Amino acid sequence: MSDVQNLAPELAAKIERLDALLDSIAARHIDVKFASSLAAEDMLLTHAILSRGVKIGIFTLNTGRLHAETLGMLDRVRARYGYDIEQFHPQTAAVDEYVAAHGLNAFYESIDLRKRCCEIRKVEPLNRALSGVSAWVTGQRREQSVTRAELHEEEHDAARHIAKFNPLADWTEADVWAYLAAFDVPVNPLHARGYPSIGCEPCTRAIRPGEDSRAGRWWWESRDTKECGLHITTIPIAVSTESASA
Repeated sequence: MSDVQNLAPELAAKIERLDALLDSIAARHIDVKFASSLAAEDMLLTHAILSRGVKIGIFTLNTGRLHAETLGMLDRVRARYGYDIEQFHPQTAAVDEYVAAHGLNAFYESIDLRKRCCEIRKVEPLNRALSGVSAWVTGQRREQSVTRAELHEEEHDAARHIAKFNPLADWTEADVWAYLAAFDVPVNPLHARGYPSIGCEPCTRAIRPGEDSRAGRWWWESRDTKECGLHITTIPIAVSTESASA
């Protein structure tokens, strides 16, 4: 395991602040959960939580359309940390109804049908996962896309009436990969094949040189529609460095 003191000062400071923030979140919300996509940012947070025994539960949304490589990360987390990430699946009846009415891959036909598929496979399972909790954590970063440019470290999830935390909001892609390398964190092999952002298999492609990191998600849509509905009903809350370290 890497010694934080041997890292670049700026990254070391970010890691120390991240650890303090995660400790603060767990202290403020004893029932908090972290929603992991099993991609790079979320593996960073998984390591930061599990390697230090932070009391934050981790779950993932198993949509039924994930890459085999993504599902394989569940076994790698179990082998490395001795932790079983909780899985939430879509309701079978809702999936069957959608497929019968529109077809298995109808999400290519319109934004409405794509968002309906995301609602069934991701949003409804997320709502079940977060039922009864007072806060959740994500791996979102401002740098990821235009739809996340104003991302705050702490927000109010207005749809679920709970707190929402984005501890990596100000981290860069370079920060993320420096951390993963320093602590030898397991990562999804799809990243090495040109997938910086990984979702369902039919809705994700490798990006081309010069494209932003979210360009491979729902690539047939315009940049300003590329969200699935998990992260669009939040109200920002200003959080100071002092409060995060408390």
